[in-house]
Amino acid sequence: MSTENDDEQQNTLQQHAQLLNELPKAEACFMNSLHLYQGIWLYPDALLSVMLMQTRFKHQSTDIFLTSLIKSGTTWLRSLMFTTLNRSRFEFSEHPLLRKGPHDCFPVLDLYKPDNYASIDRDTDVLTPSPRLFATHFAYKLLPSSVTDPSSGCKFVYVCRDPKDMLVSLWHFMVKLRPKEQPLLSFEQVFRKFCEGVIEYGPYWDHVLGFWEASVNSPDKILFLKYEELKRDPEVHVRKLAEFMGVPISVQEEANGTAKKIADFCSFEHLRSLEVNKTGVHRSNNGALVENQVFFRRGEVGDWKCHMTEEMKDEIDRITHDKLKGSGLTLGATPK
Repeated sequence: MSTENDDEQQNTLQQHAQLLNELPKAEACFMNSLHLYQGIWLYPDALLSVMLMQTRFKHQSTDIFLTSLIKSGTTWLRSLMFTTLNRSRFEFSEHPLLRKGPHDCFPVLDLYKPDNYASIDRDTDVLTPSPRLFATHFAYKLLPSSVTDPSSGCKFVYVCRDPKDMLVSLWHFMVKLRPKEQPLLSFEQVFRKFCEGVIEYGPYWDHVLGFWEASVNSPDKILFLKYEELKRDPEVHVRKLAEFMGVPISVQEEANGTAKKIADFCSFEHLRSLEVNKTGVHRSNNGALVENQVFFRRGEVGDWKCHMTEEMKDEIDRITHDKLKGSGLTLGATPK
């Protein structure tokens, strides 16, 4: 069996190397180059992870995946999902989020390597026994069919964000993490790439529509959330998450204000104030160290107004309107 796995892994690595030479290529907004795989722009490492996930990931019927594009509220949702699901295990005074950043609560699958998959069950059992929690930015169509098939039992929580705010957040994130030797793209350059669809894990609209359409077809398997609505009433969404993940808020918990306590504990302001998110670091699957504080900037709705011209705003709103037309999904403002 080990020999079979080694042969399969070697074959995947060879296919990956070949694809990098054959796929359409573009300059990334952030780091490295992007390659267009099945209509989705991916880093080389992310492309390998997609291929590995499709062949190596062994799902459990109770698995729950947090899915989104980058800079769409993933850090916040990690905290809310983990805390809601595990509320009977941890007191707030001794909660793992007091000593670990949100990105260390459960694993992200985007940069998994062959060795990671050998230990994935052991790693996830440390903080998230069944149901296991995973996070990924991969588009819906790139996920293994064994996972997305309704018969798999797996569930997905998807969060999307107004593309204007998502782009501004990405820009600031990129500035903070950009290697010193890499030239800095201007906001206008990143804006243009975004409008053309050339963005990490994008195009934006294809990513959102993929999960939206899947949620319409399987609402019991995919909980589709909007960042703006989550900000407006986090308590309501804690109840939604609890119900969806199979651990509904009980009558007694309602009387004790459990939903509000979770929302307050996981609020952007509280998380950002914690020492672990001021001075702590997160080690990603590829070994890179990232300061926790870079995941916390403002988290506000409408921050795009401080960065975009009226013409930029109108262009993104027009593209969004055209791309989503007829889908039943609305995001951002109606174009003029």
